[in-house]
Amino acid sequence: MDVGTLWNALLTVAMGLIGWNWASLSQELQRVTILLNRTREEMVRDYVIKTQIPFDTARMSDRLDDIERKLDRLLELRK
Repeated sequence: MDVGTLWNALLTVAMGLIGWNWASLSQELQRVTILLNRTREEMVRDYVIKTQIPFDTARMSDRLDDIERKLDRLLELRK
């Protein structure tokens, strides 16, 4: 076996290992990206953004005021 054939075989094996490693790292990166996106979606669904709190509390306060008015009307009708 001459040096050229040995060198080609060595380079082929090395490039194959590098390609296999690259493919597995690429798949792992894609999996982690998908998990990160799912986590971001769940965080937004489960937690309130700080700038959204005043809007939500004002909306809840308005709803409670509406319920209070309806209860007052109902109590006035019963008297």
